[in-house]
Amino acid sequence: MIETSLIGFSRGEQTNSSFYAVNPVSGSDLEVQYGSSSGKEVERACELAHLATQPLASLSGAAKANFLRSVADRLDASIEELIETMTMETGLPEGRVRGETGRTSGQLRMFAKLLDEGSWVDARIDRAIPDRVPVPKPDLRTMLRPVGPVAVFCASNFPLAFSVAGGDTASAWAAGCPVIVKAHHAHPGTALIVGKLVVESVREHKLPEGTFSLIFGSGQTIGQSIVKNTHLKAVGFTGSRQGGRALYDLASSRSEPIPVFAEMSSINPIFLLPEFEEARMEEIAEGLFSSATMGVGQFCTNPGVVFYPDNEVGASFRSLFVKKMNTFGLAPMLHKRIYESYISGINQISQQNGVEELFRSDSYSDEDSSYAGPCVLNTDMNCFLKNPLLSEEIFGPFTLLVSYADSDELFKVILGLDGQLTGSLFGPESSLTKHNKILDLLETKVGRVLFNQFPTGVEVCPSIVHGGPYPATTDSRSTSVGTAAILRFARPICYQGFPDTMLPPELREANPLGINRTES
Repeated sequence: MIETSLIGFSRGEQTNSSFYAVNPVSGSDLEVQYGSSSGKEVERACELAHLATQPLASLSGAAKANFLRSVADRLDASIEELIETMTMETGLPEGRVRGETGRTSGQLRMFAKLLDEGSWVDARIDRAIPDRVPVPKPDLRTMLRPVGPVAVFCASNFPLAFSVAGGDTASAWAAGCPVIVKAHHAHPGTALIVGKLVVESVREHKLPEGTFSLIFGSGQTIGQSIVKNTHLKAVGFTGSRQGGRALYDLASSRSEPIPVFAEMSSINPIFLLPEFEEARMEEIAEGLFSSATMGVGQFCTNPGVVFYPDNEVGASFRSLFVKKMNTFGLAPMLHKRIYESYISGINQISQQNGVEELFRSDSYSDEDSSYAGPCVLNTDMNCFLKNPLLSEEIFGPFTLLVSYADSDELFKVILGLDGQLTGSLFGPESSLTKHNKILDLLETKVGRVLFNQFPTGVEVCPSIVHGGPYPATTDSRSTSVGTAAILRFARPICYQGFPDTMLPPELREANPLGINRTES
């Protein structure tokens, strides 16, 4: 039997192109075979999404919230099935599956709560002044409305939270957009479990068939055909810089360009300020070790580069951190391609002039399985500033330590940094005032700045920002986590001179929904 795509309420046809998921622990193919969609099926999914656009846009916030909660409930009820399949496809432990399931259902309910309250539409009302001179003022009312069909590309490192019913999809549904999901080749079974329960919820709530489709196939062929489709209005992506930039360029070259919200690469620099305290050395070294090796370093917020003072305290910290990294054993990476990229990256950087290898664990890989261990390299600020390769992301349990002489060097390196998801400062509170110029500059380079905390473990809440200047993302005004993620898939529409009964409820004079509005 070959499992096929979900095209609305129908299953895709079997084609000559198919693939298997691979168990990264054993390196063996899993039993189920998955068929790639045809171009005809992609066209059908996009057409269904187009037909669903107006019905979904007309749904009340309460109706959308009920749908999101239904998906969340079904997801939680499928935990045992998810554990069985996801652990085999990814090598991730049961605890991670349970935690990520809770995060995914939690963010669906978070958006449902946002819809219940309703003020996210940013309603703005300017009432008419017909006797204003010299020109009468018309009645103007504005609110956010859905952009239309959205394509979501599943991430390899979050098979649930950044995948079929993850944050991109949840925020697009909350905005009132149909969603076409491109499944990731590494965990198709996990995607199908979630996809089927989504279809059940779509049917239960009598939403249009095109509310959701799940597509299997190659990103370079099927993914491109989705983005090229004229019905598509926006794209959500989490993955590599190469993949995100390819989609962005493709979407920009369309006769009707569309936005691509791609979360891509980040080294998430950590800065141990000159006043870094010896008394906190053990605590911070342990925290850095945990953050750098969490999930075998396969998080987009993994701290890849640490700048430390070139003095006795800094040297002691370096030795302590290396000692801790030496305790981390081999662990399977999510799939072969990530493993090969990790090994290639550390091989390339370790061969650069001025780079010293402090510790590198043996790795193991037979024909298919991919076990990797940590690597710690060291260099100084002079070498780092001269070699752009040293500031590139290496996805895995890798840390580059960079010594610096003074705060002027820190300012100089931040000035030259690419955009990042996060930047972390460590030191006593008094150091923030002393180095306020460093903080001010760092704010221009990152989406989230942290003080005495590590960037891994992204809190899902309204105030979080998971984004940043390019190349961390393709749009620094956006976030892919938190309630503000909904803004990516909505656009403002102004109603001028309309009778009150023909306005959306959010803009009517009586404010029947009781939402917060800007009025004059």
